[in-house]
Amino acid sequence: MSRTRTALLAAMALVVGATGTAFAVDPDGVGTAAVPCTVDYKVQNQWNTGFTAAVTITNNSAAKSSWSLKWSYAGNQKVTSGWNAKISQSGADVTVANESYNARLATGGSVSFGFQGSYSGSNAIPATFTLDGVTCNVDSGGPGGPTDPPDPGGPANRVNNPYDGAKVYVNPEWSANAAAEPGGSRVSNQPTGVWLDRIAAINGAGGKMGLRAHLDEALRQKGSGELVVQLVIYNLPGRDCAALASNGELKPDEIGRYKTEYIDPIKAILADSKYSSLRIVTTVEIDSLPNLVTNTGGRPTATPQCDVMKANGNYIKGVGYALNKLGDVPNVYNYVDAGHHGWIGWDDNFGPSATLFKEAATAEGATVNDVHGFITNTANYSALKENNFSISDNVAGKSVRESKWVDWNRYVDELSFAQAFRNQLVSVGFNSGIGMLIDTSRNGWGGAARPTGPGAQTSVDTYVDGGRYDRRFNPGNWCNQSGAGLGERPQANPAAGIDAYVWMKPPGESDGASKQIPNDEGKGFDRMCDPTYEGNPRNNHNMSGALPDAPLSGHWFSAQFRQLMQNAYPPLS
Repeated sequence: MSRTRTALLAAMALVVGATGTAFAVDPDGVGTAAVPCTVDYKVQNQWNTGFTAAVTITNNSAAKSSWSLKWSYAGNQKVTSGWNAKISQSGADVTVANESYNARLATGGSVSFGFQGSYSGSNAIPATFTLDGVTCNVDSGGPGGPTDPPDPGGPANRVNNPYDGAKVYVNPEWSANAAAEPGGSRVSNQPTGVWLDRIAAINGAGGKMGLRAHLDEALRQKGSGELVVQLVIYNLPGRDCAALASNGELKPDEIGRYKTEYIDPIKAILADSKYSSLRIVTTVEIDSLPNLVTNTGGRPTATPQCDVMKANGNYIKGVGYALNKLGDVPNVYNYVDAGHHGWIGWDDNFGPSATLFKEAATAEGATVNDVHGFITNTANYSALKENNFSISDNVAGKSVRESKWVDWNRYVDELSFAQAFRNQLVSVGFNSGIGMLIDTSRNGWGGAARPTGPGAQTSVDTYVDGGRYDRRFNPGNWCNQSGAGLGERPQANPAAGIDAYVWMKPPGESDGASKQIPNDEGKGFDRMCDPTYEGNPRNNHNMSGALPDAPLSGHWFSAQFRQLMQNAYPPLS
């Protein structure tokens, strides 16, 4: 990793404006060998009288069977509630002790917790932290201080951002479908992801191109320059435990088949030296890991299928195995799916999701070095940027967070979420150079119904609903959404911390059938794809907002594609 990019990312981690501040020592890892422990304390959100903070401890000394962290505030900050640790306060002094489930802290291991607090005046970062009586973030001057260690980011020929200076593969099958639609030639040359959503897709199923055929075509498109091929790795056992439309072919306990019949053959093809000049970007298993946070346990949003997958560990094992095997190929760049803001933007999902991703990234022989970045909003509709309201706005005596649409989420759009979540992922131990991708294939929300300014300030709901671009009934709606439009065209380096905007979901390919359709693809019928469905706890019992007459997921949906072009934002010329 270049020091230029490292310095930039470090600066980004520290300069977070009015919504947060941060204390971190050398996020690039320089000099940590002689530091007994490091503490990363970030104020994630801050308002007039309160704030939330995330804290990550990294232990560089002997392994611990329990731990206690202490600090003192210079101001009048008070911790009012916390999670993932036992927090007490006496005057300005705060003591944090482990819970039973995170008591062990290995050498080189990290643990994270969070809390909400109150304050008035200033909200300064604590100056000193001690872990079991030892001062953290202080280099004793031993080995590791003065030199820049080797880049931990994987094989030396990987670049910081695979999209930088490269063309991106145009799938000729998708391109032909798009061009066949009236006006479709305006976007038919855009790059989209190639979905490997069952074992048969590797060699080609139903007359479609297989993986080698796509890679051979990519070599042809590449010419003498650089070219990125985007693959979606999507076939976990018990896939999509919270949705039926995209259930897969492998049963919950078929982790062995996933490894030997799916991942191993994909790796063998990608490792062929014939394709070594391509930059191969993988999106690893969409929707899987977030399901284990949001759809398990005693939550109203839980499903029995997700509880099974959490108990058997096969999502964790499968993602870890995929990262390990695919990460061995020097020209592969793994990006792990990270849900979207309307899924894990809440306080009780945000930190636990990052911690779970770290667990998966260190399972089955994988390490964080096998993860080049993360992707958000894959195959979803969350608006990239809501310009007409912000999380800090107050209307009619209420915060925007109290509106029915935001519903206490910390983020109102995908860009702010992706940038904040990148920092959270770094804080739990991912490399500081990770980049984010955002799928903008269907989040444009343009057309005649796009608001031109804020809503009426009659109430916080009229204010938000009248100004929001995202016109779904609820952010939990995900199937063939009515009114959606094409979003920002694919581009590299569009914003700080973002490697690229991508069209990973090929626009015009259905999310699921609006009625039961017999098939041999393992895809069930989900009422969320039925336009008459009145909802469930996962979308707060709202109408589904789905388009009628939709085919099976992954099949071409002409009516949807035409609507996406009509409502594109930026508009199509």
